[in-house]
Amino acid sequence: MRLGVLDVGSNTVHLLVVDAHPGARPLPAHSHKTELRLAQLLDDDGSIGPDGIDRLVRVVHEALQAAEDKGVEELLPFATSAVRDASNADDVLGRVREETGVELQVLSGAEEAKLTFLAARRWFGWSSGKLLVIDIGGGSLEIAYGMDEEPDAAVSLPLGAGRLTAGWLPGDPPEAEDVRALRRHVRTRIARSVGDFSRFGAPDHVVATSKTFKQLARLAGAPGSAEGPYVQRELKRESLEAWVPRLAGMTAAERAELPGVSEARAGQLLAGAMVAEGAMDLFGVERLEICPWALREGVILRRLDHMGPAPDVHGPTRG
Repeated sequence: MRLGVLDVGSNTVHLLVVDAHPGARPLPAHSHKTELRLAQLLDDDGSIGPDGIDRLVRVVHEALQAAEDKGVEELLPFATSAVRDASNADDVLGRVREETGVELQVLSGAEEAKLTFLAARRWFGWSSGKLLVIDIGGGSLEIAYGMDEEPDAAVSLPLGAGRLTAGWLPGDPPEAEDVRALRRHVRTRIARSVGDFSRFGAPDHVVATSKTFKQLARLAGAPGSAEGPYVQRELKRESLEAWVPRLAGMTAAERAELPGVSEARAGQLLAGAMVAEGAMDLFGVERLEICPWALREGVILRRLDHMGPAPDVHGPTRG
């Protein structure tokens, strides 16, 4: 069947359409992405303002049309930290439901971490042994560890690149004092969680997902996306440590000129790099491998695991 995953994230609203059936690798058929940056549209009280809600509703409508155009039989819609942490989350979900018919499932941070871990486990397989997975989103950082498809430990921290940029780095380029303050904050928050993982022993394989890690690996010399998903891409801590001060001295426009860095993500790349550096340092990771699959693929794989006969529908199932 043709499945669609509608991911309302902190940076983007992304519709991923795949052709899928149980026991087979889901094959990407179409991608529809809109930069919304919900994590940066929060009002002072932590709510998503009227303009942000209006834009979200409009973008969901557009994604639904794209899903219909591509023949999606079932739509799996979910939202992550930007909606989850908004003080008016119920109002936002209600508006989306009333005006689009889409019932967004709000994933908890732990669910995000577990589903991303599932995707990485399926990609690398059992031979990867004990797996440590790190994912930096726009609103949160997820870390998961385990031997099986269900991680033994999983945490979600409010250390997303978009959230931190909006709250800690107002300058362009940022002030050195703000960068130091953010570094202390990031490392303090990550350090509190290290003990939850260290009792399980050292991982056999460390992998990372997300656009942030892909861009950082590209800066460090990894192959570009044009070379396909099966080319090995890695990020070494020593390379990242060299790039962080360079990124701190650049404006967003200057970062956007770097290889692999999109204009839309350039402003938050420094915060993402600081989170990546802090996580690799505190977890004792010298190098990690980039995983092409992440949360969206995890949602698809979980659905395939529980798939029965294809539903008899006329257009996307909403909710």
